[in-house]
Amino acid sequence: MTEYRRFYIPKALWFFTVNLAERKNNRLLIEKIDVLSQAFRYVKIRKPFYINAVVIMPDHLHCIWTLPPDDGDYSMR
Repeated sequence: MTEYRRFYIPKALWFFTVNLAERKNNRLLIEKIDVLSQAFRYVKIRKPFYINAVVIMPDHLHCIWTLPPDDGDYSMR
């Protein structure tokens, strides 16, 4: 199994991409944009972060987030 090394840096800026498992002809993210938006709000309430940018495509999304000054645990989000 791969062993990941993560750097937990408070107030860090993170870029990441999320892909759907089945990408071909899948429009789930844009068809269910309201559900995705609710999920973002749900997580932000429990584990705050600032959304610098987000690009939502039919089958994947790209985000740039900034974490709070006292929290470097991006993987919990």
